[in-house]
Amino acid sequence: MHIEPGLVDSGKIWLSYVTAAGAGGYTLKLAWDTLRERGPVSLVVRSLATSALVFSFFEVLPHYPVGVSEVHLILGSTLFLIFGAAPAAIGLTLGLLVQGLFFAPFDLPQFGMNVTTLLVPLFGLTALARRVIAPNTAYVELKYRQALALSTAYQAGIVAWVAFWAFYGQGFSTENAAAITSFGGAYMLVIIVEPLVDLAVLAVAKLLNRGKGSALLERRLYEPA
Repeated sequence: MHIEPGLVDSGKIWLSYVTAAGAGGYTLKLAWDTLRERGPVSLVVRSLATSALVFSFFEVLPHYPVGVSEVHLILGSTLFLIFGAAPAAIGLTLGLLVQGLFFAPFDLPQFGMNVTTLLVPLFGLTALARRVIAPNTAYVELKYRQALALSTAYQAGIVAWVAFWAFYGQGFSTENAAAITSFGGAYMLVIIVEPLVDLAVLAVAKLLNRGKGSALLERRLYEPA
């Protein structure tokens, strides 16, 4: 998703710098934990992979402007399950930044809002995963309801943050509320599709079963916690 230029004017956009800094700080904490657990090579390799994938998601997969933002198939829960929380957060940040620097410079003023909107729901998804996935369950064994819960939490978080930025920037007018509603309604399609993508990717990973112990993949993908 990309917050539309001008949705939040220059006098208010400072808040996005604060929220983005907070999200960036928590990403560094996750990265440090991963670094201690798996080492620098694994973190760098997985982060490069997620960055390339996020960039391709934004540039290659279909995306449509609806209301106050754009509808994207971001696959945040897929990135989390396959690569882990820290690489997913780093990939979402760098993929968005590369797109802004080289292909969509008009999005750079909104970078703080966009990165907050992508990362904070990911952190919520990470916390939810600890509640809905038993410690003795590898990710390749997830059921549809678990994948649906993770995907729904991530996408609902995105919609909530987009709504926040829209109300913060444009107020509570009927027109603004209608634009937010149309965006949220369009995102229901993503909530339907993403759990199916998650399960398909996990099924392929389970079938191949060659990535166990790979530095490129999240350890929990094949091994219970």
